[in-house]
Amino acid sequence: MMLSDVMEDYLKVIYQLQRETDGRIKTSEIATELDVTSPTVTSMIEKLEERDLVDREKYRGVRLTEEGETVALEIVRHHRLLESYLTEHLDYDWSEVHDEADRLEHHISEDFEARVADVLGEPDVDPHGSPIPSADLEPPERPTGEPVTEFDEGETVVVEEVADRDADVLSYLADHGVEPGIELEIVEIAPFGMVTARPADDDGTVSLPERVAHHVRVSRPAEVEL
Repeated sequence: MMLSDVMEDYLKVIYQLQRETDGRIKTSEIATELDVTSPTVTSMIEKLEERDLVDREKYRGVRLTEEGETVALEIVRHHRLLESYLTEHLDYDWSEVHDEADRLEHHISEDFEARVADVLGEPDVDPHGSPIPSADLEPPERPTGEPVTEFDEGETVVVEEVADRDADVLSYLADHGVEPGIELEIVEIAPFGMVTARPADDDGTVSLPERVAHHVRVSRPAEVEL
């Protein structure tokens, strides 16, 4: 099935939103992610529905069909392998690789994908901690982490995944040592959602505005899981 790059982008975004919410995705949510108008999204959703790639229910939103999910998983696999390759072998900073991978993900062959995966040692996650779909395009397990905003002051958590879609946010987090695998002590949660945290082995703190903190998924260290 020949799809345009834009169609594949829509399927990828719907897949990512479904992974976060486990429900139907509203037009407004897709519009926000892609920075387009709601009428533009509605028009594209109609095209995807005609190809049986999405299932739409009026006023309730859309979900990927089985075929739509398979297409999305392939694009996500390409994207995350490319991010890993660019970071590990071409010295890209983790804040740069998202846009570069976005440009390349639609145009690599399956042979190229397999070679990249082999060179990387078949990684399970990309540089931001996001799971890489397997070669057979089975959906990865749902994330076990939750946004850091869901935890309490005084708790210690481990960063599992950071959303890769905002280069400025990634640069900010990297500058303050907030990366997958790092422990954070939650120092304060302000009434307006600002989270203040202290990275392990660091005397300083980092302030995470609510919109940033929501995209930092964390979990309790294994020894203190309840």
